[in-house]
Amino acid sequence: MPNPAPPKKTSPFHQYAVYSNLAFEMGALIALGVFGGIKLDKTLNISPLFTILGALASIAVSLYLIIRSSIKSSKKTKNEQKVAN
Repeated sequence: MPNPAPPKKTSPFHQYAVYSNLAFEMGALIALGVFGGIKLDKTLNISPLFTILGALASIAVSLYLIIRSSIKSSKKTKNEQKVAN
């Protein structure tokens, strides 16, 4: 019976790239939410309502993406540890 292939180790550079990508996504999402809120406020002549709602909604979405990514990463790490043992 053939031996299973050893698990691939993720390099630290790859991990830094993944997390820096998350930071840029978070910043872009929040900026997009605020920008969209400002545009809606100007169009509808409502002062800070949509700006605040856009910012809060985009923060919630970015936090969801970060939590989902960290769960996915922890599952991957656990699987790698099981295979290594």
